Amino acid sequence: MAESLVLKGGRVLDATGERTADVVVVDGRIAAVGADLDADRTLDAGGCVVAPGLVDLHAHLRQPGREEAETVESGSRCAALGGFTAVVAMPNTTPAIDSAAVVREVQDLGRTALCAVHPSGAITVDRAGEVLAPMGEMADLGVRLFTDDGTGVQDDLLMRRAMEYAVGLPHDVVLAQHCENGRLAAGGHMHEGEWSSRLGIAGQPHAAEEAMVARDIALARLTGARIHMQHMSTAGSVAMIAEARASGLAVSAEATPHHMLLTHAECASFDPVFKVNPPLRTAADVDAVRAGVVAGTLDVIATDHAPHTQDTKDEPFDQAPPGMLGLEFALGVALAVLDLPLAEVLARMSWRPAAVVGLEDQGGPVEAGRPANLCVIDPAASWTVEPGATASRSRNIPYVGRTLTGRVRHTISAGEPVVVDGAAQR
Repeated sequence: MAESLVLKGGRVLDATGERTADVVVVDGRIAAVGADLDADRTLDAGGCVVAPGLVDLHAHLRQPGREEAETVESGSRCAALGGFTAVVAMPNTTPAIDSAAVVREVQDLGRTALCAVHPSGAITVDRAGEVLAPMGEMADLGVRLFTDDGTGVQDDLLMRRAMEYAVGLPHDVVLAQHCENGRLAAGGHMHEGEWSSRLGIAGQPHAAEEAMVARDIALARLTGARIHMQHMSTAGSVAMIAEARASGLAVSAEATPHHMLLTHAECASFDPVFKVNPPLRTAADVDAVRAGVVAGTLDVIATDHAPHTQDTKDEPFDQAPPGMLGLEFALGVALAVLDLPLAEVLARMSWRPAAVVGLEDQGGPVEAGRPANLCVIDPAASWTVEPGATASRSRNIPYVGRTLTGRVRHTISAGEPVVVDGAAQR
């Protein structure tokens, strides 16, 4: 008999509502939900919320090819510590995830990870924006999200063809876009505005993002494809997505924790930890992104977890790579900055992202018979981010010294307690 586990004394919170109950887990599944339950092993959930595990649609795990910055194992450990029981791994690896062979490699690496790891696939071969990748072959292996993340697909006709091809697949897939017009963004290392002028750093204008958002909305209207807008950062983008959703288009969109909190004023330090793509924007943009999340226009919170080694992040601002760590801090940032009930934050970090890519074993109600992918959250916990406080192989944390709200106490992935009392178990 498999050892049974009970999460004791918590408040269960999922898409169906909230109730006080214990949760028993046996052999990877929820065996019972009710009062005064017992099991072989007890994890204290007193004062905490027991919820479906979080799901991240946008994580850079760097493997294969850049293991010095992150691996599937180390990235999944960060995810588990942050309450995530599933992540979608971006395809900008070396080689890119643009074929069935590389999909299988990442899937194999994920079999021993601390959470479920679902590779995304590139839209174009080598993410070069010239020839469509074999999306059908990758979809046959379970890939449900395709993106050239890190670079937007610049060729309008090629993007139309990608959408038409996706619509014709026997699988329900979504095309996700890194919305950046390469010509407008060329040479820019931060937001183009007051602070780029003061600092003498070339900037990227709002229009670089918004031009591609407008294009892809028009192409989705033309083709009927499902699209997902990654890491939205401008007020103009939020407004266009709101209009597209109101018109009935199948458009989902994500906001990152850093675009809900940090502004381009952070770059005044010249610290490359604050270099990210899309760049940190104005306070008005941060307000618009937050408002978009609250309204449900940006219906997913995704981390864009982007590890980089210390030596590369120590380069001058204009030479350092863009990206920030996010998996361990996303929930704390979201709870600290959003004027939303916990249930609404969880909807944007758990069951809504799971639905976008059809992860039926994630984000579902906490009920008997369901897969045991759960997180236990102390919503009252207040904590200050310390330097180096990460399980990542990298250290590019943008929140050092900030006080966040809410912390993960336990994470149960496929029935295994991979985080107990805030500590990874392997």
